[in-house]
Amino acid sequence: MLEVRDVHAGYGESMILQGVSLQVGQGQVATVLGRNGVGKTTLIRAIGGLIPVRRGAVVLKGDDVTGLAAHEIARRGVGLVPQGRRVFASLDVREHLAVGDRRGNGRGWNLSRVLDLFPRLRERLHHRGGKLSGGEQAMLACGRALVGNPDVLLMDEPSEGLAPLLVRELGRIIAQLKTEGTTILLVEQNLAFALRVADRVYLMSKGRIVHECSPEELRASPELKGKFLGV
Repeated sequence: MLEVRDVHAGYGESMILQGVSLQVGQGQVATVLGRNGVGKTTLIRAIGGLIPVRRGAVVLKGDDVTGLAAHEIARRGVGLVPQGRRVFASLDVREHLAVGDRRGNGRGWNLSRVLDLFPRLRERLHHRGGKLSGGEQAMLACGRALVGNPDVLLMDEPSEGLAPLLVRELGRIIAQLKTEGTTILLVEQNLAFALRVADRVYLMSKGRIVHECSPEELRASPELKGKFLGV
C-alpha cells in the first residue's frame, strides 16, 4: 500500500534523510521510533509532499507519487495528523472538519461521528482553533484527518497532549481503522502506546532506518531500546 524507497530529503543544503526505505501493507500499522532529531518528522513531511524528495521514490497503491504536490497526494487518499497539530487559529471546529471532509470511499467518518468520538469538540464546535487547549487541538487534528476517510494515514506524535484516557481511545480508533483497511504510518514518542498499536517497528538513527523488528522483539530487547531510544 505504501512503500518508501531509498528516500533522501531535507531542507536547503541540509540532507536529513539519508536513504530511508520501509513498507506498510494495507490494514497494517508501522511505527517509526528514534531519538529526537533523527528525521522522523522529515520522513512524514516527505511522504506527504510537504518537502521535496531529492532522491528515491514514494509509492502509493502501486503508483509513484514522488514529486506530487501535497494537495495532490491528499486527493489520492493520504491523510495527515501533523506534529504540533497545525490547526488554523481563525477557523472554528466545524470549519476545520468541513474542510477535511472526504466521504468518497464510503468508510463513514463524518462530522457527527467525529463529534461522538470527541464530545469535547461538540461543546467547542463554534470556538476558533486558536482558542482551544492543546488537548482539544490534538482531538481536532485527529478528527480533521478522520473525516478525510484516508486510505493511508500519516500520524506524527498524535498522542502528544492527550490525557491517558484519550490515548487509550486513540488506540481503539487505530485498531478500528485497521479493520477497515486503513494503512497507518505512526511516529510516536509514547513507546508503550506505539508498541501496543504497531504491527511492525522501524528504528531510525541519523536519517536512516537502522533496524526493523516486531513490537515483541523491541519489548524484549533492552539493548535496542537503550541504543536507539535512550530508554
